[in-house]
Amino acid sequence: MSNHPPSIFLDYAATTPTDPQVIDAMAPYWSAVFGNSDSIHVYGQAAANALEGARETIAGILRCRPVEIVFTGSGTESDNLALRGAAMAARQADRGNHIVTTQIEHRAVGQTVEQLHELFGFETTYVPVDAQGLVDPDDVASAIRADTCLVSVMMANNEVGTTQPVDVIGRICRERNVVFHTDAVQAGGQLPLAMDELDVDLLSLSAHKLYGPKGTGLLFIRRNTPFVSCVTGGGQERGRRAGTVNVAGAVGLAAALELGEQRRETECERVRELRDLLIEGVLNSVPNAQLTGHREYRLSNNASFVFRDVEGESIVVQLDLAGIAVSSGSACTEGEPEPSFVLKAMGIAPEWSIGSLRVSFGQSSTLAEVQRVLEVLPGCVTKLRSFD
Repeated sequence: MSNHPPSIFLDYAATTPTDPQVIDAMAPYWSAVFGNSDSIHVYGQAAANALEGARETIAGILRCRPVEIVFTGSGTESDNLALRGAAMAARQADRGNHIVTTQIEHRAVGQTVEQLHELFGFETTYVPVDAQGLVDPDDVASAIRADTCLVSVMMANNEVGTTQPVDVIGRICRERNVVFHTDAVQAGGQLPLAMDELDVDLLSLSAHKLYGPKGTGLLFIRRNTPFVSCVTGGGQERGRRAGTVNVAGAVGLAAALELGEQRRETECERVRELRDLLIEGVLNSVPNAQLTGHREYRLSNNASFVFRDVEGESIVVQLDLAGIAVSSGSACTEGEPEPSFVLKAMGIAPEWSIGSLRVSFGQSSTLAEVQRVLEVLPGCVTKLRSFD
């Protein structure tokens, strides 16, 4: 890889730069207001006031109650807490032993479900997706059994950008009296997140995906949702997640969510135009290229492709050397390219799926950057194919 930062960053689905306004909002809580929010003296009270102010801001944006917001250390932790907390609460109450999820969940969900099965004996059903990575709500409904205690379906896929009908799936779960969780980490700042309109019981978000700080996330837990804490050792977050709360991070997450909601419609429209220009350009200029993910139901900032008979990681390296940062869903294992499990689930053949590429746009993305990718990418693919 190159030793200098690429001049073009198009990997916003992986992370985003912290917005200057978010940094300004967080600044006092690294030094001036440094108290432990659990302390009863004036230093602690100042920190607690900031923490609860952030919680109220977030609740206003998500249209829920402040008490339903739990601050965590990441989106991954939020997913873990949601699944373990709901599953263990069900076991405690003898409400079921079966979990339904999909074949394309982020590993924060997928590996947690696997562990709940392997170590704790929960039965699992993995709902398939179609060739565009879309879940059929009828398949979820068919998978739900009398002993199903939890359903988890992501709101938007991190790799191919397909957005799922969580509103429909949520209604199904509500009718069946089954707890429903959605991983909305990729959806923050991209899709409407109104808890009073979505039939979700648990929802995970991460700050660094929407111009907030790394190391901060949240878990929405709808009131009266059965939940057992899986991080013990203190009474923080009303006993649902022990540990001294990152006040600066919470303030930063609130500021990032607020800015994201203010900008969401105009920014999504802007990057959608860039995305569509790139998609059209790549499909017209690179032989044996295919778009992955659903053409209509996809995140506005996500363009993902597969290229036949070329390794995705090699394309990423070549683009990096040209000063362009993107990502691939495939991985190299012991020298051999391993296709993405998401693309496998979508039924994409190995000779295609090893050549996956994700380009994701953000606030600083420009038309000139799209044009630069279209100048460089066809030659990179042709060069790599010539080595075979």
